[in-house]
Amino acid sequence: MRTYYCLSLFIWTYMFHTVDAIPLEEKASRDLPSKRVVDLTKDDSKMLHRTKRGWMWNQFFLLEEYTGTDTQYVGKLHTDQDKGDGNLKYILTGDGAGSLFVIDENTGDIHAAKKLDREEKSLYILRAKAIDRKTGRQVEPESEFIIKIHDINDNEPKFTKDLYTASVPEMSGVGTSVIQVTATDADDANYGNSAKVVYSILQGQPYFSVDPESGIIKTALPDMSRENREQYQVVIQAKDMGGQMGGLSGTTTVNITLTDVNNNPPRFPQSMYQFNSPESVPLGSHVGRIKADDPDVGENAEMEYSIAEGDGTDMFDVITDKDTQEGIITVKQNLDFESKMLYTLRVDASNTHPDPRFLHLGPFKDTAVVKISVEDIDEPPVFSKLYYLIEVDEDVKEGSIIGQVTAYDPDAMNNLIKYSIDRHTDMDRIFSIHSENGSIFTLKPLDRESSPWHNITITATEISEWEIHPSEHQSDNSKQSSHIPVFIRILDINDHAPEFAMYYETFVCENAKPGQLIQTVSVMDRDDPPRGHKFFFEPVPEFPLNPNFTIVDNKDNTAGIMTRKDGYSRNKMSTYLLPILIFDNDYPIQSSTGTLTIRVCACDNQGNMQSCNAEALVLSAGLSTGALIAILLCIIILLVLVVLFAALKRQRKKEPLIISKDDVRDNIVTYNDEGGGEEDTQAFDIGTLRNPEAREDSKLRRDVMPETIFQIRRTVPLWENIDVQDFIHRRLKENDSDPSAPPYDSLATYAYEGNDSIADSLSSLESLTADCNQDYDYLSDWGPRFKKLADMYGGDDSDRD
Repeated sequence: MRTYYCLSLFIWTYMFHTVDAIPLEEKASRDLPSKRVVDLTKDDSKMLHRTKRGWMWNQFFLLEEYTGTDTQYVGKLHTDQDKGDGNLKYILTGDGAGSLFVIDENTGDIHAAKKLDREEKSLYILRAKAIDRKTGRQVEPESEFIIKIHDINDNEPKFTKDLYTASVPEMSGVGTSVIQVTATDADDANYGNSAKVVYSILQGQPYFSVDPESGIIKTALPDMSRENREQYQVVIQAKDMGGQMGGLSGTTTVNITLTDVNNNPPRFPQSMYQFNSPESVPLGSHVGRIKADDPDVGENAEMEYSIAEGDGTDMFDVITDKDTQEGIITVKQNLDFESKMLYTLRVDASNTHPDPRFLHLGPFKDTAVVKISVEDIDEPPVFSKLYYLIEVDEDVKEGSIIGQVTAYDPDAMNNLIKYSIDRHTDMDRIFSIHSENGSIFTLKPLDRESSPWHNITITATEISEWEIHPSEHQSDNSKQSSHIPVFIRILDINDHAPEFAMYYETFVCENAKPGQLIQTVSVMDRDDPPRGHKFFFEPVPEFPLNPNFTIVDNKDNTAGIMTRKDGYSRNKMSTYLLPILIFDNDYPIQSSTGTLTIRVCACDNQGNMQSCNAEALVLSAGLSTGALIAILLCIIILLVLVVLFAALKRQRKKEPLIISKDDVRDNIVTYNDEGGGEEDTQAFDIGTLRNPEAREDSKLRRDVMPETIFQIRRTVPLWENIDVQDFIHRRLKENDSDPSAPPYDSLATYAYEGNDSIADSLSSLESLTADCNQDYDYLSDWGPRFKKLADMYGGDDSDRD
């Protein structure tokens, strides 16, 4: 197809240059400067001749994109000096000479050696000259000429973007501009229609259209809804040659998005909502969520919820969750199942950004009914106050009622209430409470001065029905209780008498004058009267007039002690005792007597104390410091002697081996007697202990009166039927009656094992072969050591079973 276009353009160009060849040559000849040519005659005379230049060529234009097999002929250079004998040589210089354009140096024909592209370069400037081959001189001056490249339609239109993205609001009218697309053609716009572009729409109808000349895409349908379809893909074609058949074309894609406008009101998916809420939920708790649907997006879908009407407008509130666009029902006041069990609300959902253009579509809000059921729960008792303040006088009697707390069960059951005191708040158990009526009474005396406040906690606990009638109900350990603080303020009673604020060391000088102030005393009172303290000072009634000192009440809760006589003598009286009666003005009046000790001291002329009666007494006794130290040393020596005497006396005293009669521990006595050796035949013979038959006659003890302590049974000879217990008793009696035995308890060891047991073997293995049950009653006669065996085997059959 493109070859056809090039051939048509070539024929048309050729016809154009055929018509205009002669004028162009004439014009070119006129533009070239004249040249003088010098000819030589036969007689060698030189003559000058003026002739016009004779350059000629046939063509100035060249078609681009030549696809022939031969080189493309451009034109021919010729001069009148060329006689056709081959003496002239044509030379071409300039743009593309030798590479793009070649010249036949003999004939002057110019050819294009390569395919040219006008879009790369549309104009070439060349220079030509003719020279004589023999002399090398130019026969014609160098001339400049132009070769223009003629355009052909070899470039299709190209869009500035491969993909366009645009948006247009939904519900826009017909003809609303969306976007403009632009395509460019690289062909020559001044030569033919190769660069004339026309736009058309290939895909996207009937929703959009495009202006064929400007490329502006517009809406073609009215009221397109984003909710129905949001994305559209439009394909636009750009075709050159004015859109005629055979023109080249290019396409681009435009993605168009419908943007949202607020043309849809919110709508609840259901007309009624049902929620349940326990009556004990705290304020601000969420009861439930509701949501209205809005097909719009962004801020066009934002809405807010409000309570329009209902019987729960004071109890509930609705807030909007900005993230989820939900309405949250919250509790605004405390709920009470016993007061109201069901609330009904009408909640509105409305857009916050309505569009005035679409208000004619209707109100942009919707209403739903919300019903909230209050659930009953077992609530703890409720006190009548948030706290209790009780004031009581500190002199209240033990067991007196000082106040009362009251609580009730808010549930429908209206259970009874039991009151108690949290003992962690009353560790001293000063107060108690009546468990049924909540009356608080005292258990101990109160004292404001030690503790002016008592803060206790009262617990109110429900008494369920099963606790009242436990046999009729199953046990339930869930007990609701609540606590309340009770602040007990102890009111002051004037129960403490005033007393001196401190211990006063008062002295009076021997040379004191009458009316001289020697001491100012102040008092304190542990009571705290509401009007403040007021104290009075007087002499005691027993001594209304003191001859030595005067008490002056300063009326400011202090008193001054004044001298009453001229001079005091330590020899006559070294110390004076001045009793002062102190009383307050509260009810009942409390008073006390404080005694002020006044010492008589020696003073200088300025009244400064130098020495008092205590030092004078010591000096008069003639006891110096050395004498006092000597007395102390004597006392210490006497104490040391007493301690040493007691220690020696204790060392001489023998401590008995057995401290009490209950101490039955064995005691070993060491005599440190080595005996007389083997030759001493009179020494103690141990064989006597080993052979019971070799017994000696009883010997009487030398330190006690002879008497028989135990009767020795001699019914059976010892060597025939002797018992270990009898043997021990016998030896014990012998030792007790032995006058040579030591006068205290001692340990005697016997290596006698006794005769055979009359009971034979006690093994239970042999008892199985016996024909009858054995009789173990004799075990009870063996003493306390066999008492356990006697109890086990000596009892009745029923006991053993």
